[in-house]
Amino acid sequence: MSQLSQSEKLEQFEEFFSIAHEFIVNVTTLPKPVSEDIFEQLIPVPFLLSSDNATIDQSALRSIQSLRGVSNQLTDYLQHQSRKIDLLVGYILQQHDDEQHRATGKLFGGSGIKFTCEQSYETNQLIELKIFLDIENVAIYCHGEIIYKQDQDGRYEYTVIFQQIRDIDQDILVRASLHIQAKALQTLAKQRRESK
Repeated sequence: MSQLSQSEKLEQFEEFFSIAHEFIVNVTTLPKPVSEDIFEQLIPVPFLLSSDNATIDQSALRSIQSLRGVSNQLTDYLQHQSRKIDLLVGYILQQHDDEQHRATGKLFGGSGIKFTCEQSYETNQLIELKIFLDIENVAIYCHGEIIYKQDQDGRYEYTVIFQQIRDIDQDILVRASLHIQAKALQTLAKQRRESK
């Protein structure tokens, strides 16, 4: 658990761009912080596959786009293969979504998330998070700290900063948030063109 003040924790939460987006998150309490080595060992293999798959896709497509001639066909073929792998990894990840610990994510970014649920947790509580985004089967395993709790008529909204997250997973969350924002802007631009 960090020794930062409440205002410093809120500043840390604001360090990265965040976007409102509904997603599934599994939340369980942690009794105490764990070392980086233990944290790495706790990450379920399907979550490692999900992260590696997303990163490999990004770097492979960039290098292919520099080729001349067959790059479009090769890119299409690899995207189809990637989609098959995504479907398989997505199915495996579904097995890790525990309904008993499920909460509704409301906002995410590179420094933390917001979620709602009926379960009451304490501020400063350390928690284990399994984040399931509906974008390209993104699933992130990390540890966080609840820094803010708000009662909403029997449900609670929590603001969480990440305490332990792999750099690769943090990058994936940042890219996913920017991807969602870009899609929203494209949809807005299309609606404006159609309304003219």
